[in-house]
Amino acid sequence: MVNMGIVGCGYWGPKYVRNFHEMAEANLTMVCDLEEDRLEQVRRQYPYVATTTDFGDLLKGGVDAVVIATPVSSHYRLAREALLHNKHVLVEKPITASSKEAVDLIELAEKRNRVLMAGHTYDYHPAVDFLRQLVKSGELGEVYYINAARLNLGLFRTDVNVMWDLAPHDICIVLALLDAEPITVSARGSGHIDPAVYDVAYLELRFPSETLAHLHMSWLDPCKVRQITIVGSKKMVVFDDASEAEKIRIYDKGIAVPTDGNNFGTWPPSYRYGDVTIPFIANAEPLKLECSHLLQCITEGKRPRSDGRAGLKIVNILEAANRSLLNGGGREELPSAIAIA
Repeated sequence: MVNMGIVGCGYWGPKYVRNFHEMAEANLTMVCDLEEDRLEQVRRQYPYVATTTDFGDLLKGGVDAVVIATPVSSHYRLAREALLHNKHVLVEKPITASSKEAVDLIELAEKRNRVLMAGHTYDYHPAVDFLRQLVKSGELGEVYYINAARLNLGLFRTDVNVMWDLAPHDICIVLALLDAEPITVSARGSGHIDPAVYDVAYLELRFPSETLAHLHMSWLDPCKVRQITIVGSKKMVVFDDASEAEKIRIYDKGIAVPTDGNNFGTWPPSYRYGDVTIPFIANAEPLKLECSHLLQCITEGKRPRSDGRAGLKIVNILEAANRSLLNGGGREELPSAIAIA
């Protein structure tokens, strides 16, 4: 079994604690947090799990791997220290607060032959796997654009803005669906509760195929929305992650383009309306699949689907989007790759 240590018991930490506690391949060894009341709750639920407020104790406590679910500003420091102690590391999204930090962690993990994994939960979501295959099969035709909305009332944070908090999820999904990296990014936003922290943001990604992806994120919306729409030349799809039973709907509708070579010589164009299909999606918890994948990569020496380089891609996009936010929403070009030794 892999001896697991969890750092951080805020929002994501307890979810990792529960999952690794339930997995036969893992031994939840120790949980670390600076808040004693959070650790007391862990002790009540899992009395046989050791707890500590000292990260050094966890690194010396016989753990093989560490999950870091702390504020973003501490990700690099904690992950680097864990890697220097030859621990495998999973870091919640975004993996670091800068691309420079991400590159350093990647190089250190490869030098130490340790697994470095980014907590991109949607990389392991059964619905996203289904959508990825659907796009790849060509059933949707040419993907015209993708529109994503991730809205809620809270949870407000002070260490990062809403874009750094919520956008990694949808960026991850978009990159998986298009199997490509954007060439430009632009962003606009505003801060209403605290002018220094953007609580609403709009992000645009432009890809080499001219496909556009628009992402809307907000901590100030009355309804919880987790929805992605993919518009193709043949069919359209809506992925509603807030829906319990019908996460994906495939719409066989679109515009019938004239085939006489005259483009839209016949105006107006005709509209095609067909069936709506609701496919079966396996009811598996994405985070549990992510945790299982980490254990498999550790025991079998595999590279994770969401490895350090995948985490770097997200951070690279977020940095460019942040620059765009500060320059009035102008398009920022993205390098094709960041050099890693």
